[in-house]
Amino acid sequence: MGQKTVRFSDLSGELITRDDTLARIVIHEHPELGDSPVEIEALADEAAAIEKAALRVAVVEIYFPGEDEPRRVTMEAAAFDELAADRPMSELLLTARPARAARRAKAAAAPRSINYDTLEHAGEPHKGRITEAERELVRDHLDAINDRLVTQGLRTIDPDDPEHAARYGLTGLAVAKAAQGG
Repeated sequence: MGQKTVRFSDLSGELITRDDTLARIVIHEHPELGDSPVEIEALADEAAAIEKAALRVAVVEIYFPGEDEPRRVTMEAAAFDELAADRPMSELLLTARPARAARRAKAAAAPRSINYDTLEHAGEPHKGRITEAERELVRDHLDAINDRLVTQGLRTIDPDDPEHAARYGLTGLAVAKAAQGG
């Protein structure tokens, strides 16, 4: 027995009969939208109508003196272009300097990077690559590091776990401990 998937346009409710008429639409900004983008499916003709009805806009950030955060404004491009009284906006944009990185507010400053090559942080779960220095610390101080990880409520390092053994170069460590009676 087979299954058949039936798709309908999220916009009109019309049946989508062929994949070549299916358009994926990702919504990044909308007054009713939460924090992250969402996607819907629609007929390609409906998506083309969205593109045709699209406004030409300028999205700008305004940094007022004494304010930590900029104000983000979206306005019609034609209205923004009219603000350039001295010369055309196209010329102004071509000759403008690249934007410099925004200064972060003190409260929103990024945390300092963690050095996993120290006993204080070696063995903590992280996405970065494991350096030889971190491997060596874990191999030489496994019990102390596992005690710290337990205290911090983090997963411990198990030399019998093939992933941990490979990640920290612990292959053979369990065998050596067993041979020593530990």
